[in-house]
Amino acid sequence: MSKSILITGASGGIGAAVAEKFLAEGWQVGLLARRADALDAVRAGRANGHVLNADVSDPEAVEAAFAAFDAAVGQLDVLFNNAGIFVPAAMIDEVPVADWDRALAVNLTGMFLAARAAFGRMRRQDPAGGRIINNGSISAHVPREGAVCYTATKHAVTGLTRQLSLDGRPLGIACGQIDIGNARTELLEGIDAAARARGEPPTPMIETDAVADAVWSMATLPLEANVQFMTLMATKMPYIGRG
Repeated sequence: MSKSILITGASGGIGAAVAEKFLAEGWQVGLLARRADALDAVRAGRANGHVLNADVSDPEAVEAAFAAFDAAVGQLDVLFNNAGIFVPAAMIDEVPVADWDRALAVNLTGMFLAARAAFGRMRRQDPAGGRIINNGSISAHVPREGAVCYTATKHAVTGLTRQLSLDGRPLGIACGQIDIGNARTELLEGIDAAARARGEPPTPMIETDAVADAVWSMATLPLEANVQFMTLMATKMPYIGRG
C-alpha cells in the first residue's frame, strides 16, 4: 500500500513543490489550502492527489479536511505542516493589530490545528504512529528586519515541535522541523525586488526543489529515526557570522 502525506499550504511555493515531489513518487497526497483552483492545478488530474479546500485557521474546516483524507486513504503517515503567511514588514509600533492577529491565526493556530488533527489520528490508527514535519524558518533563529509577527510565530512553532516530539515519543509519533532560509517563492522574489530597488545586492536563494528533496529525506526515514531540526539555506545568505 502506498504511503500518505497531507500538506498544508499546498497551493503554491514550498507546499506545491513538496506536493509535486510526493505525487511523482506515488504517495497519496492530501493538498490542503484555501484556493481550490490552485490545488487543482497542483494535482493536475493525478488520482493520488486529494484536494482539501480549507482555511487552516478554521477548526471545523481543518477537521473536515482531515476526515475527508482519512476516509479516502485510511492511513496518515506524514503531515507536512507548512501553511504560513508574511504580513507587511513594519516596526512593532506600526504593526496593525489585525496583522498580528492574522499572523497568529495562520502561522500558529493553523499549525496547532493541523498538528492536533494529525496527532489524534496517528495515535489511534492501526498501525499507530506517524510523522509530523513542521515548517519553521531561519526566522526561528535570526530575524529579518521589520518582521516581528513572522519571527514571533516561528519561534513559537519551534516550541510546538519540541512539545509534539516529547508527547509523541511513547506513541510512535515522530516530530521534526525544517528551518528554511531563502527559498525562491513569490514572496521572497518580492522582497528581493524591493532590496534591489534600494541598490542592495541580489538576495541569495535556493530553488524549492531543494526544499522538496529535504522534506522527502525527512519523511522517508523509518519511524525509529527522526531529524529533529534541519536548517536548509542558501549557502551565501548572511546567517553564520558576527556583526
